[in-house]
Amino acid sequence: MKRLNPAIRMISSAALAVALSACTEGTGSSMGGAAQPAHDGAEPARTAAAAAPPASAIEAQEQKNLATFDYLDYNVFSNAKWDELSHSHAKDVIVHWPDGHITKGIDVHIEDLKKMFVYAPDTRIKHHEHKIAQGNFSAVSGAMEGTFTKPMPTADGQEIQPTGKAFKLPMATIGRWENGVMQEEWLFWDNQTYMTQLGLAK
Repeated sequence: MKRLNPAIRMISSAALAVALSACTEGTGSSMGGAAQPAHDGAEPARTAAAAAPPASAIEAQEQKNLATFDYLDYNVFSNAKWDELSHSHAKDVIVHWPDGHITKGIDVHIEDLKKMFVYAPDTRIKHHEHKIAQGNFSAVSGAMEGTFTKPMPTADGQEIQPTGKAFKLPMATIGRWENGVMQEEWLFWDNQTYMTQLGLAK
């Protein structure tokens, strides 16, 4: 895949880190745990340390989550393999969309994703330029692209005829993982840029 030109350069790892930090703000720990009370004695602190998983196990899970992210976008999303979405998403997954709406449940999420492919069946994400992970959170950024080749249904039952225009815009996704699947997901791209490239806005 060609790299994006500077005008639509992918968001940097630093920007992803800021977004990742915002998603985990207020958890009481660096990545998602509840705040722990201070200990006056050394023994409880040693006990807590002993109960924590080793760093190598945490790093291995982080890399596994990023690999799942790659497979999700490169294969499941890009090829509309919705029956495989459960490999990366929990049944009751919470999804935050770029337009601000929030859904709960994998079935609802699948229906939302399907709508994107009605008018642009070649929608795809084939490259993650930046990938970061810390604990049970991970984030990736890349490019979402496709072509507006089919009629687009509207809320009032009408259709917008295809413009034939191609789109390619930066995207990012943050995931909060539990037991190898995402319990919560944040999706980011610029809808104004999306609509402009589809030929539906200026």
